[in-house]
This record gives sequence, structure tokens and C-alpha cells, in this order.
Amino acid sequence: MVAEKQTFQAKMVTRTVDLRSDTVTKPTETMRAAMATADVDDDVLCHDPTALRLETEMARITGKEAALFVPSGTMGNLISVLVHCDIRGSEVVLGNNSHIHIYENGGISTIGGVHPRTVKNNEDGTMDIDLIEAAIRDPRWALVFPITRLICLENTHANSGGKCLSVEYTDQVGELAKKHGLKLHIDGARIFNASVALGIPVHRLLQAADSASICLSKGLGAPVGSVIVGSNSFIAKAKILRKTLGGGMRQVGILCAAAIVAVQENVAKLEGDHKNAKVLAEGLNKIKGIRVDAASVETNIFYFDIEESSKHTAESLSKYLQQRGILVMLEDPSRVRIVLHHQISESDVQYTLSCFQQALTGVLDQNGI
Repeated sequence: MVAEKQTFQAKMVTRTVDLRSDTVTKPTETMRAAMATADVDDDVLCHDPTALRLETEMARITGKEAALFVPSGTMGNLISVLVHCDIRGSEVVLGNNSHIHIYENGGISTIGGVHPRTVKNNEDGTMDIDLIEAAIRDPRWALVFPITRLICLENTHANSGGKCLSVEYTDQVGELAKKHGLKLHIDGARIFNASVALGIPVHRLLQAADSASICLSKGLGAPVGSVIVGSNSFIAKAKILRKTLGGGMRQVGILCAAAIVAVQENVAKLEGDHKNAKVLAEGLNKIKGIRVDAASVETNIFYFDIEESSKHTAESLSKYLQQRGILVMLEDPSRVRIVLHHQISESDVQYTLSCFQQALTGVLDQNGI
């Protein structure tokens, strides 16, 4: 009996379904081949040709004058904020539940001396326009207040479950920024997800923005990097800050080659990620002990809550799933985050539902192991 149990457990861990984030994807064979044959040069001394190719393409896609490859989205956002808030003690208005405010080590403050002024994020990731305007400091009180120089948005909004900000809303915020002589930066880590979900080109979603950061290693599946976009003068300043922060890289075309493949091949796969997220959310919502707002799933991210009547906590459920090769992200003792990506198949979704079903009800279905 013990031997049979060990054999059964060994069988269970031969399959991995990693739903922790869309950052966990592995480079495809096409990416690896492109990296191996990339045309490279010293990107600090001059310009790496493959990096230039990627930056030129991203500027075209986003409708901006120029682009700059950076090692991470955190660096991209930090550089963007510091370019716009080039006087220490400046203030940025941003969401209280935004990635920049919560997950980027407070870099805008500790490194840049920029003060965050938070506005409550709604469940859809927006901030009320009137609350944004109320948060903008009156420059006549500069003797006692920081000077507001920037507004930041996030599209899609991760902590709201991958919600998309509409063009109309972004345009409104852009008009508000212009009215008060401010700049608008968009954390567009998953802007391609928003574009696919809304059916609107990326350049239109970013039209009102003075700058944006776009992650290449999330849904697009590149192994490393982000791109920031903006005007020529913005990118010229950003390039200096990238070097200051240690982000100037030499033969960086090896990384950019994989990113080019990601942009060319994986944008089309995002729709499938969104569909799989919806199927998984709807399936989980049918299992007793789990509560999911499946109707609100717009892209590749959603959260579910474990009901008090369940025999599981988030931690115990996570451990049960991990033994079966399914990895999820815990948010709190009763809340779990799920993120889909192009390396999660329809079969993986059904397998995951089977394991959840068994964990919470003790019953296997036809998709079980």
C-alpha cells in the first residue's frame, strides 16, 4: 500500500501547471535560436543593432517617437517617474493599489525623492477623475506642499484582477493632466493584454500618455526586459538615468532578440490566455467552497476566495495543489491569485479544475489523474 501511494504521488508531480504569474514562462525554441544568432554590439558605447531594431518597432507600435530597452518593469517605471519629476520633492498622483506604489520597493521615494500622493483605486482599476483632480496640489501653496508634476495609471490593473482601462477614461485623465500642466505616465506592463481584450490598438490606448512602460517578460513571454516609450527628449533623459541605475548593458541584443520574437509571435496568443482564464474562473466558481466573480474576468488574471465553510485555507489548498504540480500565488489566508499565460494549455486548465474538485470535494471527475 505504501509503495502504491508513493508511485501515485510520483505520478502526480510529473506535470507542472504554473499559475503564479505570467512571468514564469520559459523561452521558446524560436527565442533561443534568435538569441544564439543575434547581431550585437556595445549598447552603452554606441547602439546594439538588435536592441535598436526592437526599440524602433516598439516606438512604432505604441505611436511614440522613441523607445528604450530596460532590464525590468520596475526600472522602467522608476526611470519614467524620475524623468518627469526631475526636481526632488516633486509629487506624483497614483493609485493606492497600483504596482508602482506597492510592489516597487518605494524606489520613487528612496532613490528619486519623489513623494507619492495616493488616490483610491476602484474595483475596475480606475481612480475617480474628481479625486485625481482634488489630489493635485495648488502651486500657490508650494511653500508648504510638494509640487504635483505627474499622474500615473496602470493598464491592465493587476491588483484589480487584470482590468482594462478604457480609451475614454485614459483620455479624460490625459486632458486633466494637460489642464494642470502635468505629465501622464502609464504603467502598461500588460498593455498588450488590454489591447487584445478591448480590440483597440496599443498606440490608441497610449495616445494620451507622455510615457509608458511595457513589460516583455509577462504575457508576451520574453525571458527578460521591458521597454519604455515616449518623446525623443524623454528617451534621451531616460537613457542617462538607465546608466545611472546600472541598467546600461553591453551586447543586450541577445535579450532583445528574444523580445522581438515575443512581440511577433505571442501577441496573437493573448486571446487564448484570456479565454483559458475565463474557462478556469467559471469552472472554479462551480466548485463548492470557492467563490469567483467569473463574469468580471477580462484578461489573464483573476482572484478567488475560499469560503469559510471550506475545509481548506489558501495555504493548505496551495500545498495540496503543489503536490499535484499546480502552483498558485497566495494573497492572504483566504484569497488566491491565478494568472494564465501562453504555456498553459486547455488540457492544463481541465487538469487544474480536476485537482481543485478533488481538493475541495474529494471527488475526481473525468479529467482526473
